[in-house]
Amino acid sequence: MTQLIKMAFRELLRNKRRSFFSSLALGIGLALLLLMASVISGEMKYSMESAVKLQSGHLQVQAKTYNEAKNSLAYEDLIADPDAVTTKIATLEQVSVATPRLIASGIISNKDETNGIRLFGLDTQSSASDPFKQEILSGEWLKSDDRSGIMIGQALAQKMNLKTGDTVNLMANTSDGDVDQQMFTIRGIFTTRTPSFDEYTVILPFAKAQALTKTEGHASLIYVLLNDAGQADEVSKALNTEQMQVKTYLQMNDMILQMEEFSRSYMVFIYLIVLAITATVIVNTLVMSVFERTREIGILSAIGMKSYRIMSMFFIESVFLAIGGIIAGLIIGGLMVYYATTVGIYFGDIGSTGLLIGERIYAYLQVKDAITLTLLAFSVAILAALYPAIMAARLEPVEAMRGGKN
Repeated sequence: MTQLIKMAFRELLRNKRRSFFSSLALGIGLALLLLMASVISGEMKYSMESAVKLQSGHLQVQAKTYNEAKNSLAYEDLIADPDAVTTKIATLEQVSVATPRLIASGIISNKDETNGIRLFGLDTQSSASDPFKQEILSGEWLKSDDRSGIMIGQALAQKMNLKTGDTVNLMANTSDGDVDQQMFTIRGIFTTRTPSFDEYTVILPFAKAQALTKTEGHASLIYVLLNDAGQADEVSKALNTEQMQVKTYLQMNDMILQMEEFSRSYMVFIYLIVLAITATVIVNTLVMSVFERTREIGILSAIGMKSYRIMSMFFIESVFLAIGGIIAGLIIGGLMVYYATTVGIYFGDIGSTGLLIGERIYAYLQVKDAITLTLLAFSVAILAALYPAIMAARLEPVEAMRGGKN
């Protein structure tokens, strides 16, 4: 075996440039696979995190008849006495934050320009509101007793050419099926770096949202954050009653899970294409090596080297190429993934609906993906040696030496 390793290594050094570029091709292929896998994982991970902190929470407690798609404000679809319900939920040791929220459909207008929006009535002092407070681009955060101020997202402000201090008219559906309206002053402009959310969200203090929609003493839902997301099912079962339903973040963000499953299934074909191209390069390298060494292989066969040892020599060459390529791939891919993880890839507002996709996509490479792709690349490199190895092993000694002379 030692002799075969030396012969294989010597052969690769015989044509250093070809061997280098063959390994590099495998390395670039592996690097691209690592980047693609990390971008998919990162986007799904951060989309779920954004959905949890901005909309769904880990749990939502709702009335049995509440339909979130319609933002119903009928009393029978709302939670009565939300403060009492929130206090009860907050006593559970698994719960980090519980706060009532009121959600309603509305229209914001400024002179001749109008835009459909979603009103978010929330407790402005709750830590659950921190994602909106963290990046206030201008103005200041709302006080809980503010009766004429609102916060709007950056994307909405840009779309309607609004700024802090401007006065706008808000129209909102009410619990009696009517529409109410009032003039509000923009206290501040925030960004969650999720344009699809910021473009349609207007924030009001919870009490003012109740007054505008005539839902005093009621809330659309109780937003709940847990100390451990893994306890969502357990806490959900504990909170379910005949009057209320409890939904987990996985149930409310099922589209993200479906999208991740679809993306991973689709990417399998991309992986295969990249690896097929890489395998072709390695096959070509080893086939060229067979043609160049026809006489040498014939001599080895003539002096008694078995076919399986000749095949083994080509597999060992492939192993060397694979090791070199994997090292290069991990270095190149690691740098690419590091950049995409820390800096991100800027996409801006891609206009998606149903998913809270940020303006930047950040990568997140899972260890299992890195190991799987590395082993896959190594396996493909080894399998690529099969055809050249069989070709070399089947050469007849006499014909091979004669072919080498020619």
